[in-house]
Amino acid sequence: MEHQSATLLKEGMAALDAGNTALALQRLQAAAERDESPEILSHFAYCVAKELQDYRRAEALCCEAIDEEPWYSAHYLNLGRIRLLEGRREDAIRVFRDGLLREANSGIKAELERLGIRKYPAISSLPREHFLNKYLGMLLTALKLR
Repeated sequence: MEHQSATLLKEGMAALDAGNTALALQRLQAAAERDESPEILSHFAYCVAKELQDYRRAEALCCEAIDEEPWYSAHYLNLGRIRLLEGRREDAIRVFRDGLLREANSGIKAELERLGIRKYPAISSLPREHFLNKYLGMLLTALKLR
């Protein structure tokens, strides 16, 4: 039974990576019926939101996955994407940033870059354009401290 759900998860993830959320929904739903692991629920939730526009259910499933595995950033990626589909951009950005605090995730970074999100100013009490913020930000980035 567990092998079957792992195979369905793998097929569902391949479909998601290819952009075929309809096929991914079928595979992940079948996997979730056999094994309700947080990873399966999280990806299934995104498919539910994308294909069925059932945002309330999708968000509940994703939050359940986060409650079980709060350290796993992929859950935050899926929840952020669900909130983007809902049109809740600011909430999605907050969720993406929470996910990055847990673990480095290239998918989250790509979403934030696509949204055009800038990092916080180095010195929040100064305007973003201030020369100290500009050069201190570049220095911190070069030193990989932010």
